[in-house]
Amino acid sequence: MRLTPVILLICSNIFMTYAWYGHLKDFRTKPLLVVIVLSWGIAFFEYCLQVPANRIGSTSFSLPQLKVMQEILTMLVFAGFCVLYMHEKLTLDYLWASFCLAGAAFFMFRHLVLQ
Repeated sequence: MRLTPVILLICSNIFMTYAWYGHLKDFRTKPLLVVIVLSWGIAFFEYCLQVPANRIGSTSFSLPQLKVMQEILTMLVFAGFCVLYMHEKLTLDYLWASFCLAGAAFFMFRHLVLQ
């Protein structure tokens, strides 16, 4: 049951990341209003996954744990999106940000780690 919210959050982040940034590659020539409506439609599917993920996750994780988990998964999905879809280069800044997120995860989940 603890894995279900993680999988749902990863999937929701894929939709969210594309809704937020995919238009920069795919819809550059479209009018802004069209892009907003398209992104809004894509974000609907993100919410269809994110809301159940948090509802299910709240039975196993605290609210702060869910938030930190969401941020970590967001950065992982975003890094993959940048490299694989947008053809951006990963820099050392991603490494430093990852260390900060790892620290956040440690503090949120340390009671599970240190048992």
